[in-house]
Amino acid sequence: MLTINGLPLFTRRLGTGPLVVVLHGGPGASHDYLLPQYDLLSKDRELFYYDQRGGGQSPAPREAPLGWEAHVSDLEEIRIALGQERLTICGYSWGGLLGLLYTLRHPERVERLALVAPAAITREWRDAFEAEFARRMNAPERLAEREALRASGLRERDPAAYQRRAFELSVMGYFKNPADAVRLTPFRVVARTQKAVWDSLDDWDLRPDLERAVSSYPRAKGPGFPPSRIVHGTSDPIPIASSREISRITGAELIPLDCGHCPHVEVTSDFVRALDEFLPRA
Repeated sequence: MLTINGLPLFTRRLGTGPLVVVLHGGPGASHDYLLPQYDLLSKDRELFYYDQRGGGQSPAPREAPLGWEAHVSDLEEIRIALGQERLTICGYSWGGLLGLLYTLRHPERVERLALVAPAAITREWRDAFEAEFARRMNAPERLAEREALRASGLRERDPAAYQRRAFELSVMGYFKNPADAVRLTPFRVVARTQKAVWDSLDDWDLRPDLERAVSSYPRAKGPGFPPSRIVHGTSDPIPIASSREISRITGAELIPLDCGHCPHVEVTSDFVRALDEFLPRA
């Protein structure tokens, strides 16, 4: 546990070499569902995971702020606690958006930025994601699978197996091939934390902020942005157009992969290759 801004946050470190801070998604989830695949990136580098405030093993009291600014502040305090002048960040889903928000607030503290299936940078694209996810989850075959589970009697015979199957059915909309959901490590999202983050962002559109950041980013060789790479599935319910805009504005390299929202699960080798050649190593 690491006490950050008065709250105990659960942390996990793996590997040796240059430090990479891994930001999980949600908001309100934990780092667990990135495993075991993200651990494959620990060769010749150190991965630092933490459960963000209000999720996983980092519960937050009712009075603790849970909006995006609190999460950015936590990441900055983590940087200080780790004794790092600058951070290399690898953010997944909401963690990718958090990495961008941190870069906008503390541009001089980011060495390198990897974004995996980053959450939408505008409210409009967030709405598009929600509509597409709902469409997938309400497809006739998904409805039939949920009804079959309800009628199976599995809840009474084997509650653990029932919970596992119910989880798989709840996340199938994220995948290009819904059958791949069986390989995602189960997790839960704290609804209060999730709502607080999205409410704090309101009707966001990060494009103007990114454009201003690019024009003023503190680099010795002139304006720019920290070296960045984006990995985004071509069948992700989060529109890849959002990542294309990040790439267009910041110059980040965009690597499209043939998958949905979980490249670490769906195309593990391609995911590892795309990040391993970008992240620093010993």
